[in-house]
Amino acid sequence: MSTDMLFRENAYLRVSEATVTGHTDEGGVILDRSLFYPTGGGQPGDSGRLEWSGGEMSVATAVKGQGAEIVLVPAEGSSLPPVGAPVTQHLDSDRRYRHMRVHTALHLLSVVLPFEVSGGAIGAEKGRLDFNMPEAPQDKEALRQQLQALIDQDLPVTEDWITDEELDANPGLVKTMSVSPPRGSGRVRLIRIGEGPDQIDLQPCGGTHVARTGEIGPIRLGKIEKKGKQNRRVYLHLDR
Repeated sequence: MSTDMLFRENAYLRVSEATVTGHTDEGGVILDRSLFYPTGGGQPGDSGRLEWSGGEMSVATAVKGQGAEIVLVPAEGSSLPPVGAPVTQHLDSDRRYRHMRVHTALHLLSVVLPFEVSGGAIGAEKGRLDFNMPEAPQDKEALRQQLQALIDQDLPVTEDWITDEELDANPGLVKTMSVSPPRGSGRVRLIRIGEGPDQIDLQPCGGTHVARTGEIGPIRLGKIEKKGKQNRRVYLHLDR
């Protein structure tokens, strides 16, 4: 079985109907269609709740299951909706939206710091990328201003798709060595920032993003840590 990924069709969708198709041995819930993004690519799984006739379940997180299934993990003490039951999904949309803002900002960070990315993590308040970068940037404020200028251009963020073979023929699209591009369906999703002559970034990504960079808002750069001889960890914070 597979779960239809509603967050791919519309990352701003907050409420949706679904049907319970199964339970896992660990006590998770599988739906036929999911608003909830499963943990992956450095982005945390979504939270929220399910409602059905006579019951409600708090969703602590979502994870990838077998094949293309998405498993909703209930909060401790929550009852599960029965298999076959119609449910209404309610996403914790404020938390998700902050993930979208941070995630898109990290794409831009990889533009102003054009080095190989060896790791990353996304949170609701901040995110970070690890770069194969022997020396830390000399002027962090100049870097922040450059990043904020890209955000303030309010560039469109769109998606495109290429085949696995096309990605293999264009390895330069892959910036992040620690996270494999989302393969498996024969095609790979690309996230594009800007368009035409104003395009500034194009890379494989399965996560959720804002529709325009202006939605990220003001940011600040946190500490830059040395994590190895060739590695620097750069933190980015939302400023509101």
